[in-house]
Amino acid sequence: MEPIEIGIAVSGVLLVLVALGMRVAFAAGLAGLLGLIWIFWSKKGYDPAEFDWALTVAVKIAGQVPHSKVSSQALSLIPTFILIGYLAYYAGLTKALFEAAKRWVGWLPGGLAVSSVFATAGFSAVSGASVATAAVFARIAIPEMLKVGYDKRFAAGVVAAGGTLASLIPPSAILVIYAIIVEQDVGKLLLAGFIPGAFSALVYGTLIVGLALVLPRFGPPVEGYTWAQRFASIPPAFPIFFVVAIIILFIYNPFGGDAWGTPTEGGAIGAFVVFVVALYHGMRWSQLKDALLETAKLSAMIFTIIWGVLIYVRFLGFADLPGAFADWITSLEQSPMLTLILILLAYAVLGMFMDAIGMLLLTLPVVYPAVMALNGGDFVSAADSAFGMSGPMCAIWFGILVVKMAEFCLITPPIGLNCFVVAGVRDDLSVQDVFRGVMPFFVADAVTIGLLLVFPQIVLWLPSLA
Repeated sequence: MEPIEIGIAVSGVLLVLVALGMRVAFAAGLAGLLGLIWIFWSKKGYDPAEFDWALTVAVKIAGQVPHSKVSSQALSLIPTFILIGYLAYYAGLTKALFEAAKRWVGWLPGGLAVSSVFATAGFSAVSGASVATAAVFARIAIPEMLKVGYDKRFAAGVVAAGGTLASLIPPSAILVIYAIIVEQDVGKLLLAGFIPGAFSALVYGTLIVGLALVLPRFGPPVEGYTWAQRFASIPPAFPIFFVVAIIILFIYNPFGGDAWGTPTEGGAIGAFVVFVVALYHGMRWSQLKDALLETAKLSAMIFTIIWGVLIYVRFLGFADLPGAFADWITSLEQSPMLTLILILLAYAVLGMFMDAIGMLLLTLPVVYPAVMALNGGDFVSAADSAFGMSGPMCAIWFGILVVKMAEFCLITPPIGLNCFVVAGVRDDLSVQDVFRGVMPFFVADAVTIGLLLVFPQIVLWLPSLA
């Protein structure tokens, strides 16, 4: 068999393993190792005497690849970003954010739900994990909404959908992983997530207000706060804005000149600032231990997925499957934009059966080169490109699009992880209740993705300044 045929066959085996329920990390690592053995043995004509040689070479490659990539400085961002989120919870910043949002926008139709979305967006700016965001606000926001008569399914859907914003708003673990896989600038990708993330929150808020106007039972407003009470709610939430400012300044200096440091340094200093705030608010040793353990668990899970998938990615390189797929995509006689839309729709379907990180890690090595080829290549100028942007800008734009699709997959049945998390936190809610509650947000996400496709400057304006 030719290497490309081996690549297709092993990819089919991987899909079968995932469908049978094997964890993505182990399925990808096993498929990648078997594929490497197969390719090297085929080069020796399947001589039984050469099998040991093929096995040795494949094992050496499989052992070296994960270390060479995971030792990258950029990946050290992931545990610091996750730690910021857990420390912020124990520092009471989540409650402060929700209280401030409630006092300022609670008077709107569906005001508490809008407050929940805006508070999750604010918390997402110091948390790199969607699951953690959904779990925290399931404890804080849902009881508040139920007290004033919200439909419990809708309340759960608001929190599950709002939690997805952590995938896009920096610091985002998924954006960092995308940058590592496609070898793009982490800082510019993190910058690119700010405006689309805030835009997504506004679209969610607009949807909620519209639903509450048509169906008042969905979300009665909360009134009675004075201006003095509103302004008094800002100082307790101020550390959130301070940490966001630190991260921005360590990625991009808006005052001109070089950035103050690297994104990794910004994440570390942000974690220290939140740690000090948490101590000031009386965080106990048991709470600090919980924050550190949860950070370690989530980081270990993400790194394990990366290790396994990178073995598979190296196999794909030997099989030349990404190049073949890119050639096929560019040979299609249809507009590049239509092809890109079909790729995004394929992500929507795939995300129904896989977790977001595993889905991106498995597909990007094949899909990313194809999208870049559609635009005209890695180094094409904006004038000569298909999408009207240079190669580096196309990489950033496509990254935000696929991460937004990953957000969408966090709430789609049957695997929507955020929905399972919210149902797990709340004993009075079933997973089916949460899935019903998030259905309106599918429309909001579709609108957001459509606008990001039509108006790419929503994504590219901030990175273009860096």
